[in-house]
Amino acid sequence: MIDLSDLRARPDVYRKAIKDKRLSADVDAFLKLDEDRRALIAEVEEMRARKNDVSKRVPTLSGKEKEKLVAEMQKLNTSLKEKEEKLKSIEERWKEQQYEFPSIPHENTPVGKDDSGNVEAFRHGDLPTFDFEPRDHTALGEALDIIDIPRGAKVSGARNYYLKGDGARLHRAVLNFTMDHLAAKGWTLFSPPLLATYDCFFGTGFFPGVDQNNIYAVGGQEEKDAPIEPDNLHLIGTSEVTVCSYHRDEVLREADLPKRYAGYSACFRREAGTYGKDTHGLYRVHQFEKVEQVVLCRADEEESMKLFEEIRTNAEEVLQALKLPYRVLTICTGDMGKGKVFMQDIETWMPSRNAYGETHSCSYLGSFQSRRLNIKYETAGGGKEFVHTLNNTCIASPRILIPLLEIYQKKDGSVTVPDVLQPYMGGQKNIVVPS
Repeated sequence: MIDLSDLRARPDVYRKAIKDKRLSADVDAFLKLDEDRRALIAEVEEMRARKNDVSKRVPTLSGKEKEKLVAEMQKLNTSLKEKEEKLKSIEERWKEQQYEFPSIPHENTPVGKDDSGNVEAFRHGDLPTFDFEPRDHTALGEALDIIDIPRGAKVSGARNYYLKGDGARLHRAVLNFTMDHLAAKGWTLFSPPLLATYDCFFGTGFFPGVDQNNIYAVGGQEEKDAPIEPDNLHLIGTSEVTVCSYHRDEVLREADLPKRYAGYSACFRREAGTYGKDTHGLYRVHQFEKVEQVVLCRADEEESMKLFEEIRTNAEEVLQALKLPYRVLTICTGDMGKGKVFMQDIETWMPSRNAYGETHSCSYLGSFQSRRLNIKYETAGGGKEFVHTLNNTCIASPRILIPLLEIYQKKDGSVTVPDVLQPYMGGQKNIVVPS
């Protein structure tokens, strides 16, 4: 959701943003509707004022003069009702159409039609070399008896899996290490709800739109003669939804900003539209766990961009501690989504793909989400402003296990546990093939 006064003042900027983000919103049609709405509001208010005036005069009159005024009032009532119905219809279209407009991309965002327009910002770390034929993470996981994809599919269908034994422990270790890393920096940890209402998904920009297809709805069902009503809830695909909604409909104090939150949760995605894509292994699955950074700050772009660097750096520090090579991509306009102002992805090297694979995403959304969620702060001068929001994947597992297992594998089939994770696994240094 955008600042409509800004749209009215700078329509050309929004026309360009719509074109660059490859959206279909119509600025001119909306501005015409906006103008009609404001004119109709003025007309309805004037008619209501006349109705009130006539209502006050009727009791003071009698005879033909009163009859004339009553007839006038009846006619006015009919006309007013028609105008109010028309205004209601326009209001509905006006609200729906304004949600189609995007945030204005930051000046450092490259213009491009899709992911081919993303620009590499920098790389970190040396790529691994092997003096043996390395295995991919699924082969390693099967040999080590720590990943079981066939049984996951048997129980829950495609793109599901079991982590077991040292696989489950490694998964938990990397998540706990990340949470401790953020907690040591003063971030507030959240274990948020995994279910959220439509309003929360709408507020964070996931509904309506293409993202809605990837969210699991929790519906009702009937068992024997006992109908169960739909819950009207959805499973979150990221704790961004419920952590960002934590302050919905609140006014914060400027002195308390920025809010630095880290949500740890299970996440669920239908992966609609990815049929046949990344079906092998743990790269694209329906259920995973994630530590998500969420920031609420003052409505200041310069400050927000500094916080963007901070949250991306937090994620980089985790990868650096794990000694995993990665690169940072600046996402182009056609690949960044409606609400994003600036966005970068981190891709970690995955030997089995012989390429970097996306493991983290970092986004700055300006006031796009806070306007939908109605989160404001009171300024020192007593005014109220919508906060700006940012979010970043600090770690997501099991996808991060792909580079961890593949890069740390040894010739004998065992896997070395990264130094920083060993304390989280009771000092264990290696995951070995069971005898």
